[in-house]
Amino acid sequence: MSETIENAGTAGDAGNAGAAGNTGAAAGDGAFASPADVERRLAEVRYLADEAIATTVFLAQALGKPLLVEGPAGVGKTELAKAVAAATRAELIRLQCYEGLDEARALYEFNYKKQLLAIQAAPADRAWQETHDDIFSEEFLLERPLLAAIRRAEPTVLLIDEADKADVEVEGMLLEVLSDFQVTIPELGTVSAVRRPFVLITSNAARELSEALKRRCLYLHLDYPAAERERDIVLAQVPGIEAELAEQLVRTVGTLRALEVKKAPSIAETVDWARTLLALGLDELDEAAVARTLGVVLKHASDQERAAKELGLRG
Repeated sequence: MSETIENAGTAGDAGNAGAAGNTGAAAGDGAFASPADVERRLAEVRYLADEAIATTVFLAQALGKPLLVEGPAGVGKTELAKAVAAATRAELIRLQCYEGLDEARALYEFNYKKQLLAIQAAPADRAWQETHDDIFSEEFLLERPLLAAIRRAEPTVLLIDEADKADVEVEGMLLEVLSDFQVTIPELGTVSAVRRPFVLITSNAARELSEALKRRCLYLHLDYPAAERERDIVLAQVPGIEAELAEQLVRTVGTLRALEVKKAPSIAETVDWARTLLALGLDELDEAAVARTLGVVLKHASDQERAAKELGLRG
């Protein structure tokens, strides 16, 4: 979803200002004052959080602990990080995980081309050690998301997105960052956080994350919200839609999810469907409207065929 909301209710997918040696958030700087404050301020940026979400987010900030959020795709996990950043006026830094992600893309690397040019430009009579010290200095360092989040002095939300897609070795790399909020660079030493970022890790549970990683985190499981909550999300996200149409749409999406399709409609796609109906000037989700717009929520031909059969759609 393009906006800063996706989920809530029994589902649902902060600016932490703790110093490196401090577990809690510093006063001010947009820090949340209580779970109720979390719920209110997330609602202001159009993320409808229930009590469980609000309490867990508040505790993650107050205790200075990373927050691991698991659940199926499309329930608002990533959007929660975006909403927390917006609500606390923090910078969002995102590390998108994928198979093959390594330290050079997650932590840091040195600018090898620039180093090579510096070596070639060095005087012939210059000692190698002096050149070595120069090329492995701050000037040649390229920050990647983890190091950038650790070094920021301003409020920061670090989103480690879809951690289950990365190789197991990446989790080992994360442990130092999440345990001590520091990064060791052999050539430069250990870089400790001036201000702890609020860390949110998402997982679709494609594989089980390690116990070592989980032990360092608070845990929140998100699922698809109850129909009433999803209706409220649609009404908040799509100004102008009638409540009755929103209810029809949410009921239909619930039916589609129950079909065990390859890709169940996400909350973002529910919202997109509502916008589609408004764009077409439709005020009722009848059989013809569903048949015309089913591609907004179901993205596999086999899913559309199954839905058409189950819903009795003609054509």
